[in-house]
Amino acid sequence: MGTRVKTIVENIRENEKTPFLRGILIRSLLDAGLSFEDAYDVASKVRSELEQVKTITTEELQEQVSRLLNDLGEKDVLEQYCFPSVAPPRILVTDVGGSQRAFSRGRKSRYLQSSGMKTEKAEYITELIHAQLIAEGIGSISTSELGYLTYLCVRQEVGEAAARRYLVWSEYKDSDRPLVLLIGGTVAAGKSTVATEIAHLLDIVRIQSTDMLREVMRMMIPKRLLPVLHTSSFDAWKTLPIRDKKDRDSDQLVAEGYRSQAELLAVPCEAVLQRAVEEKVPIIMEGVHVHPDLLELAPDDADVIKVYVMLAVLKSKKIKSRLRGRDLDVPLRKAKKHLQNLKSIWSMQSFLLSEADRCDVPIITSGDREKVVLQVIQQVNTELAKHFTASARDVFGPVVDQLGPAALDRQWNENISLLQA
Repeated sequence: MGTRVKTIVENIRENEKTPFLRGILIRSLLDAGLSFEDAYDVASKVRSELEQVKTITTEELQEQVSRLLNDLGEKDVLEQYCFPSVAPPRILVTDVGGSQRAFSRGRKSRYLQSSGMKTEKAEYITELIHAQLIAEGIGSISTSELGYLTYLCVRQEVGEAAARRYLVWSEYKDSDRPLVLLIGGTVAAGKSTVATEIAHLLDIVRIQSTDMLREVMRMMIPKRLLPVLHTSSFDAWKTLPIRDKKDRDSDQLVAEGYRSQAELLAVPCEAVLQRAVEEKVPIIMEGVHVHPDLLELAPDDADVIKVYVMLAVLKSKKIKSRLRGRDLDVPLRKAKKHLQNLKSIWSMQSFLLSEADRCDVPIITSGDREKVVLQVIQQVNTELAKHFTASARDVFGPVVDQLGPAALDRQWNENISLLQA
């Protein structure tokens, strides 16, 4: 038997060429409403027929698949496959209150990432679950059933530790305990970007920047009354009434100026955190003024989950590069001034890192954004794990006894083979 030729599918209309993949064809057939076994058989027959074919057009491939579907007598599936603009079958997910919404692979993947799972693995698990539901012809499923099915899948495909993190996150989401996430760091550490991404993944709608609070205070208190408030955090020391500035250590001056400004901002920060806790709303507070001591000002309530992380850029050249990028993208952020004060910014970061170390709070090196976001989320999950100790049955209810581990049957292994094909 000769070596199998890699078949290229050519879309003449779009002027695109892609390799034929049995897995992709099976997904299309599943979306069209075909059972998993039939979809697998049809796709396997097509791959066999194309074994020595170098190139095939999309129209020719569609005709080949249509012929096999017609032989099966699947007229509805044939119509859906040929006219994919018709919506594929929806899977409705019903919550405990009886409300329904369509199963979303994007939403499911984000939920898995919220438990500390990498993007690629979250998408893979999501595809497995979706293929399982389609293969079994499930049109409606409860959140408890879907959650338990996901838990089993994560445990089998990723491991016990990942399954435990998913369980912890699921338990937290079912509670009404407020989460307070504080993200500190110096200028250009990526605080705002990371906070926005975290908020999207964790479904947190309230983000508070300390820079914004400072602007509000500046509007209320004139510069002549409180000059330290009307300057940058890294050169706030210049406004302090220190007579022997020339004799002082520059690093010490930067630290004293920062402390003076951070103490002023601590009052509105505490008020914002207090309001969020009272309303039981999760909140992310980010900014250079998020000092480790601010964690102590957060409401000391047994129900509050408090997490603090400090972002750090460990190379001055990288800070400079980011500031230059700001100058091009957002000129209003006065990047030139920051570049001129790079030494003071570096000094302030050294102070913040030493403070974080003193308070035993985690320091996350700012680099690849996805990696940083993952590390912050894992830190959140680590803190959650200290407060939640429930079992799968506690989280998902009686469905655990009803379904049992057999919820992942032989069809599951076939789906795995499909996605790895």
